[in-house]
Amino acid sequence: MPTPRTSRTRDRWALELEARARAHWTAARTDELLQGKDVLIRPGDAATLLRALGLLNADASLPPAQVRKYFQINHMVGQLRLTFEELRARHATIRLLDAGCGRSYLTLLLAWCGAHVWRHPIEVLGVDRNPAVIEECRRRTELAQLDGVARFEVAALDQLDAIDVPAELHGVIALHACDTATCDAIAIGVARRAELVAVAPCCQAELARGWEALADGQGDLAPIWRTPHLRRETAAHLTDAMRMLLLRAAGYRTTAIEFIPSEHTRKNTLIRAVRGDGPDPAAASEYDTLVRATGGVGLALAKRL
Repeated sequence: MPTPRTSRTRDRWALELEARARAHWTAARTDELLQGKDVLIRPGDAATLLRALGLLNADASLPPAQVRKYFQINHMVGQLRLTFEELRARHATIRLLDAGCGRSYLTLLLAWCGAHVWRHPIEVLGVDRNPAVIEECRRRTELAQLDGVARFEVAALDQLDAIDVPAELHGVIALHACDTATCDAIAIGVARRAELVAVAPCCQAELARGWEALADGQGDLAPIWRTPHLRRETAAHLTDAMRMLLLRAAGYRTTAIEFIPSEHTRKNTLIRAVRGDGPDPAAASEYDTLVRATGGVGLALAKRL
């Protein structure tokens, strides 16, 4: 918790930075940067946020090396824009859990949009098991003046009972949570009946490990099982297909989209699931069929849901 003196220093810093941003980001300079793109977070309006994220220089300019990242984060938020319109229509305050939050880009972006773009209260809890990462998230949050709406805690995703988690969660988000941590986030969202579950998977290895045990056997997919690179790549896509089917079976309308252009990162798939009217038995049957067709190795997430 910042002291009154620290808060005054931070407020003065923010005011000075915002003044520099208004002077720097003229209409002509902003148009030159955006080139007609529709973005939610404009550099002249969000200087404290972008500086806290390390994207703006101290003079409020955007260095060429960070331009790509700037558009990347705007694209991320844009992919969730319509979903958040629906959540705002239903809830006076939207409560989110960022599971395995890492350096908290998406967490702070959503908190900022709630406070400064949508003008709708959003409370975000970011959780990560790495204490150093959480300390950095807290530092950024204070700089961006979002510590009143975004909170960060150290915890493993299977130990959330040890921290103060809101009883009602409207959304669970996980950006590049590695391997089964993505499944942990999905399981939390379904268990809490979150209306939105949005995950960007990373390093999907569970299925590949199961296939490795089949590498010496026979089967239609044996050439893939025996080749480590193909085993990893094929398993990553099939893992996400299985996750989507399990979410549908649990009652969510689910889509997979490219949420970051592929030139930025290959880990660019966003699984977006919105709670629907009820479970889909056909999706559960399709999951079982897919598991049988690919060697009988499924995801532990199936039992958890």
